[in-house]
Amino acid sequence: MLNWEAGQYSHSRPGYRGREMSDSTKRPRIIRNDYRALRPSNAVDWKPSLAVSVVVPAYGGQDKLDLTLAALAAQTYPADLLEVVVVDDNSQPPLRLPELRPEHTRLVTTAPDSWGSAHAVNTGVDHAEGQVVLRLDADMVAYADHVEQQLRWHHAADYLAVLGHKRFVAWEPGRMTPEQVHEKVACGEAAALFAVEDSAPHWIEHVIADTDGLTAHHPGNYRVFIGATGSLHRDLFKTVGGLDTDLRLGSDTEFAYRLAQAGAVFVPETQSSAWHLGIPQMQAKEDEGRRQRVPHIAQRVPLHGMRRTAPPRAWRVPLIDIVIDITDATVADVDACVAPILGGPDGDARITLVTGQGPPPHDRVSILAGDGAQPRLIEELYGTETRVRRSTDTPEHDPAVPYRLLLPKPIPLGPKSIGKLLAAIERVDAGLLLAALPDGPPARLERTAAFARARHITGDTDLDQVVAGIWGVAEHQGLAEPEPGPTVFNPPPADPARRLVRRLLDARQRARLRALLRR
Repeated sequence: MLNWEAGQYSHSRPGYRGREMSDSTKRPRIIRNDYRALRPSNAVDWKPSLAVSVVVPAYGGQDKLDLTLAALAAQTYPADLLEVVVVDDNSQPPLRLPELRPEHTRLVTTAPDSWGSAHAVNTGVDHAEGQVVLRLDADMVAYADHVEQQLRWHHAADYLAVLGHKRFVAWEPGRMTPEQVHEKVACGEAAALFAVEDSAPHWIEHVIADTDGLTAHHPGNYRVFIGATGSLHRDLFKTVGGLDTDLRLGSDTEFAYRLAQAGAVFVPETQSSAWHLGIPQMQAKEDEGRRQRVPHIAQRVPLHGMRRTAPPRAWRVPLIDIVIDITDATVADVDACVAPILGGPDGDARITLVTGQGPPPHDRVSILAGDGAQPRLIEELYGTETRVRRSTDTPEHDPAVPYRLLLPKPIPLGPKSIGKLLAAIERVDAGLLLAALPDGPPARLERTAAFARARHITGDTDLDQVVAGIWGVAEHQGLAEPEPGPTVFNPPPADPARRLVRRLLDARQRARLRALLRR
């Protein structure tokens, strides 16, 4: 179960404070990703209350870092609510803090046994004291209201992932001093630091435009929340688990995916902007970067495009968790349900067989009868299949898996039964799909993101009702196939033509054998 409860912060630095929002303010019911229901304050006399920690991971590039800190020193967000944590990822020579920097700025160094942006960001968040964390790369010059505009959103709801705007510009060392940058930013002229016609947009702007500013929900909206500049509540960062330090490339994409599964709403903030000094390595070496990233991301992100075309196999994170109650079921019943999934196009799945009892007995009395006969056959049949596991009770919902199907009993399935269910829930963009069965309660296909957000809003009460309001509930007919597919216990019927050929061959062989014996 996800724990979204707000943490308590002790702000040890004099003058650095933050005030929590009330639950009714920070947990509005946002439908899918349509954040337009929120009304961030645009008043000039707006009184912010949330403390923000700007985490700046850095490796070398002292000259660019100096400009980044100069721009942050000119932010319109209250200085007593803003701190900056610069994380030196073991640069050689070590980084230093310049004279021109925000009032509350600290420099920390990562542990020498690890490296990379993911480790640096996690280190910075561990040292952060604000309720909101804003990641800003060490080669960014932010406009004066860059922090303020993102924080206006976070005062409206506490489960947003806000993406800051940026433009890429060519950079020549020594082109401008920190003092020049600070002066321009402070007087509201950051846009004049570079010519917009000489800059380039980021590819994510096309995704934002194609989805009406991300308000049109799409399972891939999370892709835009990557690198450079973005913010979220620190509690949400901790709940999701931070960035995966095993990923040297693509950790921000994988982290954004987990945010989506946790029910986060992605908001592009376009009222302010920032200049990115230089072209990122991943854009300069796009093809090679993609080849290095894809295998790692595909293992962890089931919604990645490569997964839709790859042959079924066991993945680190499956597309769907299928939980089947097999209490009192026979091995033939279980096989008719499980085998078509594993052998068909819907094999990107993890199946949990809920037995409702402990391990079956392996004694002389129960070899052919007794309570353990059928469970023991099921154990033998799927004991070496990595995509199938057995459990006494229904397992906890895995927050990284985008869908979960709950079957109250094993039912005969076809090779495409699960795919039809997934297509149905996506067609209507529902949070819950109820599929009628021949008898008994319906099967439940749950969207992880919808239920995670429902838990965040109301706890563990009336989840179906909340999901119906924020994502929708749909019904589906015809999950069970009229005839079970071929399995070990239900082999396919023999082809009559092949059977005739087999008999003819057997007759010829018998004739040859008789001739040999007569000789």
